[in-house]
Amino acid sequence: MQNGILIPRLAVIGVGLIGGSLALALREAGAVGEVVGCGRGKPNLEKAVELGVIDRYSRDPVEAVRDADVVFLATPVCSLAGVTETLMPGLKPGAILTDGGSVKGEVARALDPMLPEGIHFVPGHPIAGTEQSGAEAAFATLYRGKRCILTPTDRTDTAALDLVDRMWTIAGSEVVRMPLEKHDRILAAISHLPHMVAYSLVNSVGSYDHYEENILEYSAGGFRDFTRIASSDPTMWRDIALTNRDALIEMMEHFETFFAELKEDVRSGDDEKLFEFFLRSKQLRDAIL
Repeated sequence: MQNGILIPRLAVIGVGLIGGSLALALREAGAVGEVVGCGRGKPNLEKAVELGVIDRYSRDPVEAVRDADVVFLATPVCSLAGVTETLMPGLKPGAILTDGGSVKGEVARALDPMLPEGIHFVPGHPIAGTEQSGAEAAFATLYRGKRCILTPTDRTDTAALDLVDRMWTIAGSEVVRMPLEKHDRILAAISHLPHMVAYSLVNSVGSYDHYEENILEYSAGGFRDFTRIASSDPTMWRDIALTNRDALIEMMEHFETFFAELKEDVRSGDDEKLFEFFLRSKQLRDAIL
């Protein structure tokens, strides 16, 4: 790390909220030299240059990663294997490839075997985000005070792992390392399930046809706060549901057990059980604040 620069050249594949915010955080800290962006949408890439998120861009992944020291993949998880296969000819020996995907097991199983000796893969997941997307949504403090989970595989190079750990620490994250399977089960519970519930709730209320008008127009703060995450990118959440299917189904079934319990308490009018159910939930929620 010379003159404070940890990464002389960073390539960001997918210059949106996640990739753009990492670039901005590293820029603000003086930890990155040149940032090269890559993506399908030219207007978004031009906006990223205009906003100072990246220095330049190429819509050709091979050119975008050429001579990059670190390549950050910030595309939907189902696209990561295809994107990696496409850009591989441009990777220099010793390059580090890392990602920000919300699912780690399937991604690692797809990417690890395709990478040649001397190209280092460090699976990662910054637990941060908003429902916004695109380069304009990026901001330097997105990761400040948030956790980033790294899930090294048996092939992960120790020095590469340490550099990516340092990268996320500089971006403001508390870095945690854990096995792939543990990550996917935890995220199914704390992130993937809540999104499934939010999407289902909006569809349920939006399709309620007892009245001619759309009752969503009457939604107030509570409903809007609870369902904010249903405004997230549908492509990303389709991919997460497909790639973390087993862990997500397990959590959805676990949730159904508790929802069925609540439904029965409401049906029976059991005030003591209802109070106990709500109290237990409140205590658990209050404990994490």
